[in-house]
Amino acid sequence: MSDTASTEQRLRAQSNDPSFDDVWDELQWRGLIHVSTDEADLKQLLAGEPVTYYCGFDPTAPSLHLGNLVQLLTMRRLQLAGHRPLGLVGGSTGLIGDPKPTAERTLNTKETVVEWVGYLQQQVTRFLSAEGDNAVRLVNNLDWTAPMSAIDFLREIGKHFRVGAMLKKDAVSARLNSDEGISYTEFSYQILQGMDYLELYRQYGCVLQTGGSDQWGNLTSGTDLIRKVEGAHVHAIGTPLITNSDGTKFGKSEGNAVWLDPALTSPYAMYQFWLNTDDADVVARLKVFTFLHRDEIERLERAVADEPFRREAQRRLAYEVTSLVHGAEATEAVIAASEALFGQGDLEGQDRATIEAALRELPNTTTAASTTIAQALVDTGLTKSLGESRRAVAQGGVYANNAKIDDADAAVGDVLLPGGTVVLRRGKKTLAGVFVE
Repeated sequence: MSDTASTEQRLRAQSNDPSFDDVWDELQWRGLIHVSTDEADLKQLLAGEPVTYYCGFDPTAPSLHLGNLVQLLTMRRLQLAGHRPLGLVGGSTGLIGDPKPTAERTLNTKETVVEWVGYLQQQVTRFLSAEGDNAVRLVNNLDWTAPMSAIDFLREIGKHFRVGAMLKKDAVSARLNSDEGISYTEFSYQILQGMDYLELYRQYGCVLQTGGSDQWGNLTSGTDLIRKVEGAHVHAIGTPLITNSDGTKFGKSEGNAVWLDPALTSPYAMYQFWLNTDDADVVARLKVFTFLHRDEIERLERAVADEPFRREAQRRLAYEVTSLVHGAEATEAVIAASEALFGQGDLEGQDRATIEAALRELPNTTTAASTTIAQALVDTGLTKSLGESRRAVAQGGVYANNAKIDDADAAVGDVLLPGGTVVLRRGKKTLAGVFVE
């Protein structure tokens, strides 16, 4: 089955929850509306005939991440309600980058941005259906900004923006009050995003933009511009910034972003990220990141309260989101590999790439085939000394590829899995990986 056919098959299995009167009520229940233009108008609009809406993604990296996934799944819920999505990948705004709260962005080369536009467009189409009357349409804002001269930009667009209002935008204000300051380039970003909305309104009749609530100033720059230029009333929805209940930042694993590209964040790492969700956060994550219906999420909520040690909600969340991003087959391989790593399956029968990706997430070392098990235990941090390694082996607590090790001086090259790896385990749960050169 082709990737396109597989994607459409997966998308056809998704549905909005019929227990809600309309998609607006479901978005509210899932906690996806943090701020918006007129709620009553939006509810009526989304309950009526299909409308065109968009969300923009800037190619400031070669992949989208979990924060972008919030937008993609919000877009998909609107598409399932019959509305028409425009997936904008910003070939022009990506050359500039929206203002970060703390420092100026490093500008990427034009060639890099073009390459990343292609990557992001492919990712967007994995979450939005290309079939039917409301198939997703990809757009690139470079198509309408590149032909425009600086004079035309200032005359036709810039004259509608007031500097006083622009200075009040949160991101701009934060930067103005920092030591870094803000360049005219990034200061102009909100004008470009406003122009995007105007262009999409003119070309496709687009009347709704979605984005993160931290982008609210940029979202409303478009609604204001359309009102001034076209005399039309259009809408914006700002989704909440996802945060953990303990105050730590969501979407980071070991300090790094969790990416949607498997080359940057493996399916194994993705699955483990969701599996480690705190009890206090898991129900909210199920609402935002899965298409499970209300009755099933409420059942899982009761399971968290009654039997938290089973971690049923976390396992379901990990399965659902990893399947959304990487497909059910990759997710099943991850689950099988995870069980095999802890002695509950045949390691040699597992997908080699999945096992290797799992070992990369563990403490690991790369060494020669002649290295002893005792030394490998030290190199991976499972023991602190060769003496401790020998005692652990003598006590029967060391395993290589799930086989008990009796000889601490045995070479790692004698116990290799296909592909030249060894799964070291001390006790029941402490794992490390060895890669043999």
